[in-house]
Amino acid sequence: QIDVKYVPKKCLSKELQEKGERYYQYTAIDEYSRYRYIWFTNAHDTYASTEFIERVVKAFPFKIKKVQTDNGFEFTNRLSWKAFEKEKKTMFENKLEELGIEYKCIKPHTPKQNGKVERSHRKDQERFYYERVFVSFEDFKEKLRHWNREYNNFPIKPLGWKSPNEKYKEFQAL
Repeated sequence: QIDVKYVPKKCLSKELQEKGERYYQYTAIDEYSRYRYIWFTNAHDTYASTEFIERVVKAFPFKIKKVQTDNGFEFTNRLSWKAFEKEKKTMFENKLEELGIEYKCIKPHTPKQNGKVERSHRKDQERFYYERVFVSFEDFKEKLRHWNREYNNFPIKPLGWKSPNEKYKEFQAL
């Protein structure tokens, strides 16, 4: 599952807010192991989504067979009101095809179908973004990188109190 989270404005220093800066967290999470990869950018479009999937393929310790997203325009034109755009694939969709990865969109307005990535974003909000302020894009990237490492090593109930890293290693041993 893949999704994008807007970094809350309150987490940006006054200087960054005055400059009109916006940061985004792209997240990919494996449904089985809950192993997660995140990437941070100041762009929110199909170009950024394409770069993200290239990074995910290199970063995930296993082959990706299928990707599921919502219907955001950073991923697909499927819900475009322009008839000629509906049929036109985005760069993201073309990259998935080129990589041999199956693509699935959830039903419109049903974020529960992307529940694992949505839940991880809720954890990010509660445990990472709450009461933090970033003074630069580099500061944000560094802190988020540490948070993701902590996330992948934290035991969770759905995995029998194993961490995503432990679950992945267990699966790899089979």
